[in-house]
Amino acid sequence: MGAKGLEHYLDNSATTAVSKAAADKAVQIMTEIYGNPSSLHGMGMDAEAELTAARKAVAAQLRVPHEEIIFTGGGTEANNLALFGPAYANRRTRSKIIISAVEHSSVLEAAKRLEDEGFTVVRIAPRADGTIHPGDVAAQADGNTALVSVMRVNNETGAVMPVADIFAAVKQKDDRILCHTDAVQAFGKLDCRAKQLGADLLSVSGHKVHAPKGVGALWVKKGVRLVPRQYGGEQEKRLRPGTENLPGIAAFGVACTEFDIAGNGERVRALNAYARERLFAIDGVVCNSPQDALPYVLHISAGRVRSETMLHFLEERGVFVSSGSACAKGKPSHVLTALGLSKERADSALRISFCKTNTHDDIDALCEGIAEGLRVLAHR
Repeated sequence: MGAKGLEHYLDNSATTAVSKAAADKAVQIMTEIYGNPSSLHGMGMDAEAELTAARKAVAAQLRVPHEEIIFTGGGTEANNLALFGPAYANRRTRSKIIISAVEHSSVLEAAKRLEDEGFTVVRIAPRADGTIHPGDVAAQADGNTALVSVMRVNNETGAVMPVADIFAAVKQKDDRILCHTDAVQAFGKLDCRAKQLGADLLSVSGHKVHAPKGVGALWVKKGVRLVPRQYGGEQEKRLRPGTENLPGIAAFGVACTEFDIAGNGERVRALNAYARERLFAIDGVVCNSPQDALPYVLHISAGRVRSETMLHFLEERGVFVSSGSACAKGKPSHVLTALGLSKERADSALRISFCKTNTHDDIDALCEGIAEGLRVLAHR
């Protein structure tokens, strides 16, 4: 492993470093404003004010009323609530769920559970460019459909899904169908205004945007009825009862105020272009991300060297990337399977993911490590 301070961290789609301002806010909440937001005394009211400020900060990025933000324990919990909530609320009249075949595991596994319970689940495969086509989704939507869920950005390839067009096509067939998008990888990087996307539910997560792990949020459009997954107190409109993780939530709110979508996007696009230029000059390295993918994610295959082998080779040189979704724990990628990649390309796949603090030095270290790895490992 590289010496401390020499690491080149390029696994930001898995998690990001917490910003100083967000970390400072979490410490302040834990040590100074540590009352329970549900308590009626002064310390509780101060805590409630911090909770409201964070709710407004998240809502401002989505351009929605802050009262419609429900804080959760992360993106997975938000996605679970977004699937189970509408499914159970509408199960007497509608029992079909439509998702894409390349969703995050928290959507795929929730849908599988609903299928086991008797719901009909339709999985839409991506087209050759890695995106979901609006017509393919709309063709499956009917009067029995309760929910359509399509992610905003794929967490492995960075493919940007045309969710606004997808949801518009679905609503044109039946405006009572609820539409959810997992915006975890897009939040803070792309414009995620809920109204423009045509969504009814939208999931985000803190640790992808320089806030701590263990906090996320689900936007629930006014009038959308959900059945909760948990029961207890009256917190979060009874949809997510239990004392709120105020240090994490407040830090999440601060992280949202630090977004610079245009400025950071320009820097990362230039970094992505530099990475593509250097990586694809290496014999045996090919691209799996669409040309118009979110620039924060670059998915490649590196010759005949298996992903895990190359990953650890790079780690020894202080370069940190992923072999796919961090939630998969090394299992074969359902995304690459859905895209029809050959076994050789899937077995050598690496996901490189950037953030606003990455530099050309990180890319240089990555490219030098991959080039060396292909020379050394391919002949073992």
